[in-house]
Amino acid sequence: MESHLTIHEVAKRTGLTAYTLRYYERIGLIAPVARAPGGQRRYAAADMAWIEFLLRLRTTNMPIGKMQTFATLRGAGDVTVPDRRRMLEDHLVEVLSNIEAMHQSAQALREKIEHYRSVEQSLALSSNSVEGNADEHRKPLRTRARQTEGN
Repeated sequence: MESHLTIHEVAKRTGLTAYTLRYYERIGLIAPVARAPGGQRRYAAADMAWIEFLLRLRTTNMPIGKMQTFATLRGAGDVTVPDRRRMLEDHLVEVLSNIEAMHQSAQALREKIEHYRSVEQSLALSSNSVEGNADEHRKPLRTRARQTEGN
């Protein structure tokens, strides 16, 4: 990776917009980014690693307020390592609970889908037998009468 990326390069690599990157910096999620002589942001490898971690937290549905708290603790240095670890442990418990709930919901969806498949099959079978009878009723009356006489 290049040593210093522009905001547009970072946006392209992360999927975040330039607006979001500026917002994250403004609210303290990202420490102030180094600037080029013309004032444009230049993101270093360490900035990218931090942004990637923030994206992981976001994927786990960590609220921005908690992300800000974590970023503040990180900015305070190693003295906050135990607090950051506890924070991540607590969040992991929530994430694992959500994953279990999603697994249960997915299983309920599978069962409902299977139920509807069996209903569809039953409807198709009964529809086929009804269609066979319906075809009999679509024959002209004279043809039906002749067939009845022959039986």
